[in-house]
Amino acid sequence: MAAAAAIYHTFYAIGISYRKADAEMRGSFSLSADAIDNLLAQAKAEGIPSLAVISTCNRTELYGFAQHPFQLMTLLCAHSNGTVEEFEKVAYVHKNEKANDHLFNVGTGLDSQILGDFEIIGQLKLAFKKSKAQQLINPYMERLINAVIQASKRIKTETDLSSGATSVSFASVQYILENFERNSSQRITLFGTGKIGRNTCENLIKHTDNKEITLINRTKNKAELIAGKFDLVVKDYAQLEEQIAQSDILIVATGAQNPTVSKDLICTNKPLLILDLSIPKNVKEDVRELDNVTLVHLDELSKVTNRTIGNRENFIPQAHAIISEIHTEFKLWQESRRFAPTMNALKTKLATLKAAEIKSHRTKIIDFNQEQADFIAERIIQKIAGHFANHLRDEEENTEEAIELLNKIFKLERVI
Repeated sequence: MAAAAAIYHTFYAIGISYRKADAEMRGSFSLSADAIDNLLAQAKAEGIPSLAVISTCNRTELYGFAQHPFQLMTLLCAHSNGTVEEFEKVAYVHKNEKANDHLFNVGTGLDSQILGDFEIIGQLKLAFKKSKAQQLINPYMERLINAVIQASKRIKTETDLSSGATSVSFASVQYILENFERNSSQRITLFGTGKIGRNTCENLIKHTDNKEITLINRTKNKAELIAGKFDLVVKDYAQLEEQIAQSDILIVATGAQNPTVSKDLICTNKPLLILDLSIPKNVKEDVRELDNVTLVHLDELSKVTNRTIGNRENFIPQAHAIISEIHTEFKLWQESRRFAPTMNALKTKLATLKAAEIKSHRTKIIDFNQEQADFIAERIIQKIAGHFANHLRDEEENTEEAIELLNKIFKLERVI
């Protein structure tokens, strides 16, 4: 078992994000909850020892151990609508330390489309939790995500990088506030009450004075649960076309893998603003053919939001300093794990020698005290192991050579 695990020595972070992939391309590689479950199941069947998957409106990424990143690429493409050829044009592949750096930047909001996005760390927690439930998270990745969570918490409490609202859901509300008078009353329809829809609804209530908000969801009772909190109107999915005709603003935040709103659904000549917060896009581009319709996708919303929170960039150096401190602690733990199997093997070897010596002298020494002998021998073993551990820890460039020498001297069988 140990030999098989040793094959997977490389940690990778692969994926696509808003930086190089537009919304349409990100949509091709987005993964539904079922697709992620199926991907993890296949990874486990193929012997990949540790893997976590995240798919949001801004990125789809895999973090895991593999013999080659192509293993992870093919897994992603097998469960999405994208191809390896398309992926390679816009993808990034980070390895070992660079993969660690990338996960720290993602988890702390430094790599988010809206700088300081506080939602991403929650999405990462859920991704790692799902993989752990499938026994697909090894100690390395568990320790790493805990370090990223720690960095995220400190950046939130010690800097203003994530001050105020930073999410895509708030970006839509901010766009409305910038383009309509605060006291004016627009009839708003929110189509889709998943996580982004819920957050958008809460931001609409919190930051605007508008109460004319109607919720529509394919599953009506989900919309009713949210509407009940804010005393809002809920309509049936079958009434979507009728409701759009009565609306000034349509916010689309469904989790559908195909467009749910097209030109054919819009039967009104009055001005209509459509904000599409979905990945894949849930509003067909053909709505732009209508002179009365303005379509804004989340990528455009994010640009508007980032312009208004430019002062957050002042806190990036402080955030990097926090990350560096916590990442250094992780590296020290990582280094100690390099020689942990050797130290376990050494302790096992010394324990075997101890048992043999005690057995040999137990009958030769009058009034032999087994308890005292065990106690003293164990103390000696701990001191010897401690000296070797300190030596290995102090070795910077020659750790592997020192480990190999120790293995040869004691003829160790490494215990993982």
